[in-house]
Amino acid sequence: MTKDGNRQGKWVRRSREEWQALLKRFDARHDSVSAFCARESISEASYYRWRGLLSGGVPQPANPPSPSGFLDLGHLHTSHPGPRLDLKLDLGGGLVLHLVRG
Repeated sequence: MTKDGNRQGKWVRRSREEWQALLKRFDARHDSVSAFCARESISEASYYRWRGLLSGGVPQPANPPSPSGFLDLGHLHTSHPGPRLDLKLDLGGGLVLHLVRG
């Protein structure tokens, strides 16, 4: 802790009571989650996790982060296809994504 009582550094472990106080401060302010978290030196993920834990529900972002977008990596070169590629991703709930090349 610093002289004024604020914690500094990374990976600060907070008690349930400290999180309750943090969330009460957030409720008293009219900041965005990202601005509040930056000022308090907490991650948005931790904020949402504790908000959900202390409210008894599943944490739901008030302002979910905007998607980062799609990154185009170009075309697959098919002149030399290489070995067969067979990829299955189980997405849960009975949904399977199956990709095959070659």
